[in-house]
Amino acid sequence: MRVFMDVYEGLRISFRALRANKLRAALTTLGILIGVTTVVLMVTIILGLNKAVAGQFSFLGTNTLYVSKWDWFGENWRAMIKRPKLEVDDADRVRAETTLGVAVSPMADTQSSVSYRSNRLTNVEIFGVGTDYVETNSVRLDQGRFFNDDEVRRNVQVCVVGSSIAERLFPDGGALDKKLDINGQKFRIIGVNAKMGRFFGQNMDDFVYLPIGAFIKRFVRESNVDIVVKARSAEEVNDLEWELRGIMRRVRKLGPLEPDNFGINGQNMIMDAYRKITGSIYAGGVIIAFISLLVGGIGIMNIMLVSVTERTSEVGL
Repeated sequence: MRVFMDVYEGLRISFRALRANKLRAALTTLGILIGVTTVVLMVTIILGLNKAVAGQFSFLGTNTLYVSKWDWFGENWRAMIKRPKLEVDDADRVRAETTLGVAVSPMADTQSSVSYRSNRLTNVEIFGVGTDYVETNSVRLDQGRFFNDDEVRRNVQVCVVGSSIAERLFPDGGALDKKLDINGQKFRIIGVNAKMGRFFGQNMDDFVYLPIGAFIKRFVRESNVDIVVKARSAEEVNDLEWELRGIMRRVRKLGPLEPDNFGINGQNMIMDAYRKITGSIYAGGVIIAFISLLVGGIGIMNIMLVSVTERTSEVGL
């Protein structure tokens, strides 16, 4: 009972002091709010931006690696220009030899105009890919199907279009089985991709997928091909990278002391570059947040000091 009385008496004195010193209580509360709110907001903004950027790059695939002529963040461009191009046969060799890759697809791209009757679109991304591209890049179809191995092998002129292409060329629906004109060549639409949205302001649904053989035969015979390889899990990506490096060095007949004349890239490289660029900005934001917290704490200490000083006589008694 005595304990409850002491607690009650302490609370009564506290609330009486708060009522008597409203401005002091408000300043103390404001100091706490400013410091804590600043820290929470900065941490939330940083985590939110990291999650948003990771989501923007998710279309590349967290378990997917890209074997290319270029290093995405390489600096020695003069040396990379001299590298030999990758071909579809290189993708076939990788598919035959890999033990860690669950899906392998060649990929090449260009830009072209596409049209249906009087409707015409320009600067559309045209991708030539293999059947495994559905798995390597987690392609989701809204309508129809993706092309199969037989259609890729026979260079059949079929295509899968992005949702934006379907909406703008076929506003009334019914894109399937229509003949799409791509730079003077007719391709039958067999599938419509699910909506992907925008990537840093760019429309990700303005594209057409073609079988890689038909793409190279009809458009760019000397096209540079990338090889897209998907690992079973994110934990095996590093092992897959080493395996791909060994396969490509054997394919290119490189000696032990010769440098790689190809690049192996992945989403993790983009995220690492992003963190390097934004790391100093985030550090500055965190420092500002903690300075705000420190200033708020100093304000609280000053107010506490005034409160104790003015009651020195009571404390002495």
